[in-house]
Amino acid sequence: MKISVAIPDSTLIDEFSQLEKTRKISFISRACSIFRTDTIYIYQEKEGNKKDRFLLSTILRYLETPQYLRKLVFQKMDALKFAGITQPLKTPHHSVSPDIVKVKAGDIREGLVINSQGKRFVHVGFNKLIPYFGKEKAGKRTTIKFTSDYPNLSIQEIPRNEIQEYWGYMVKEIGSLPTLLSKWNLDIIFTSKKGKTINLEKKLLQNNTHTLIVFGSPRRGLFEILGSTIKTIPRSLILNFFPNQGTETVRLEEAILGTLTILNSYDFNQV
Repeated sequence: MKISVAIPDSTLIDEFSQLEKTRKISFISRACSIFRTDTIYIYQEKEGNKKDRFLLSTILRYLETPQYLRKLVFQKMDALKFAGITQPLKTPHHSVSPDIVKVKAGDIREGLVINSQGKRFVHVGFNKLIPYFGKEKAGKRTTIKFTSDYPNLSIQEIPRNEIQEYWGYMVKEIGSLPTLLSKWNLDIIFTSKKGKTINLEKKLLQNNTHTLIVFGSPRRGLFEILGSTIKTIPRSLILNFFPNQGTETVRLEEAILGTLTILNSYDFNQV
């Protein structure tokens, strides 16, 4: 089952320094990557603010970007002041050899399209630029596959959905949560302590192909954010993943890791 998650732009509201905010974002990025999250949606919530929303989206994107492209994609900015304390993801599209002579036909890499001397090339982490004849403009990332071995390198662009390995998450900033839900026509799981315990839930998800997991904010749960409409959303379940919890609260980053851990081992075909 492919999953995406939705988190609020108030995710960082309970952290009081940029260092701790950065550390929390790193934890969320790692948790989402471990469980092969497709997209992280950041929705606007009334307690959110533009500065935290920018910090959240920027660092999530920075961490997903392969290290060899980061200096090209991201300018020096205050939002990345503490990026050095973040943990590397080591996802397949990060863990590639920097040695160009080891390139074989079939190898896949992330690249950045650049202009040089009036021509377009793609930078894929080598000292040598690879000629590019695709449609992307300079400054855009692209996924390429080598179609020949070194030294006669040639490439073709491929869509991410053709890659068998996990190829990182996308980050999308959206409007309100109802805006996202109105456009989502697949299964949805709302996480809430007011929901049914997952082990007791007998209702099947309808397609098990791509499910959106929705989280509330550190200070407001989904029932407060959505009101009574939460019970009327088509193709949705409201589930409690932490019944009988031993702490007064479950922090958002803990809820993400715990929920995805449970879903990763849960066979919905058996409920």
